[in-house]
Amino acid sequence: MDFLADPANPTLDLSTAAARCTKALGFQHAVAYLADLQQRRLVPLTDIASTLSIDDSLAGWTYRTQSLRVEESETGGMTAWFPLLDGAERLGVLAVHTQALTAASLTRGRALGTLLSMMITSKRAYKDSVVRRTRTAPMRLPAELLRAFLPPRTIGNGHVVSTAVLEPAYEIGGDAFDHCLTDTTLHATVLDAMGHNLASGLTSAVSLAACRNARRTGEDLPDLVDSVDQALAEWLPDQFCTAVLTQLDLATGVLRWSNCGHPAPLLIRDQQLVVDALEREADPPMGMPFLLAGRSRRIHEHALQPGDRVLLYTDGVTEARTRDGNLFGLERFVDHVIRATAAGELAPESLRRLIHAILDTKSSRLQDDATILLLEWNPPSPT
Repeated sequence: MDFLADPANPTLDLSTAAARCTKALGFQHAVAYLADLQQRRLVPLTDIASTLSIDDSLAGWTYRTQSLRVEESETGGMTAWFPLLDGAERLGVLAVHTQALTAASLTRGRALGTLLSMMITSKRAYKDSVVRRTRTAPMRLPAELLRAFLPPRTIGNGHVVSTAVLEPAYEIGGDAFDHCLTDTTLHATVLDAMGHNLASGLTSAVSLAACRNARRTGEDLPDLVDSVDQALAEWLPDQFCTAVLTQLDLATGVLRWSNCGHPAPLLIRDQQLVVDALEREADPPMGMPFLLAGRSRRIHEHALQPGDRVLLYTDGVTEARTRDGNLFGLERFVDHVIRATAAGELAPESLRRLIHAILDTKSSRLQDDATILLLEWNPPSPT
């Protein structure tokens, strides 16, 4: 408590603040690691530790499963690996070194992880040093523009989760996603702007801003889509984007959506694809309201069941090429998610492995942006 009340702490750099937190909680040593942008590596916030592989390390196991792992330290004592979480968002892991692990030290370790997660989240918005550590390549301007508008990869609570991935991480041009939670509703959107340049990034950025502005003033889904149409017509009249915009009622599981020239959402239930469950005739892309011929955009509804997973995606996913030159395809895409669901993988981990499967089996660079958003509804059981 005295540490938190110290007025000097808010002005400390992140590494010094972390060291002071570690000492205040009675630990010998602790190192925070952040996942890189593509979620392949865990990068330490200090130069005295080495980068670790997410797929091939105990620290990576903690990141993948969001669970505690313990091992003997090479220098004696024990190392406990704690997940660093900002709500549902996986930031990285925390290594805590101590002579012996007790119930009290584990509690203090979790408290340290929670405190550092909040500090990292608050500082990375304006600390380029934190952002640089999570990048492994230079980022192109369109990607820099779009990433400034993107929300956390994962949001959720005890009953719903929405998680997304977007590649190529450093060269995206027109793809984007958005999601947010209110007390009653999950909002989730995937966009694909025409082209693959700065104008495409601007189109997606304006669309996201118009969508959020309408949402935050209480507009319903039809008016929200209309707001994006109007914004693009006014500010970028030569640009358009396809999109699926959704609203999920957290209490009833009713999913409402508008499809604006985009691939239809997919529904996975009981480890099977429910064929054509969410297939509806698409309206024209956003930014082209004149093609509606005076009618309103259509809003569709479907009642989800507990445990259902819904996939929103852009065509860069299914049109990626494997090493043999074949399309990655819808069947392979869905099969990966089904197998991950059957294995009990967390939704964020399912998408991380899926996007890596696409990237690691392709014969060349992605021909287009590839974005996937997965939402999963697990309401509380009736009492």
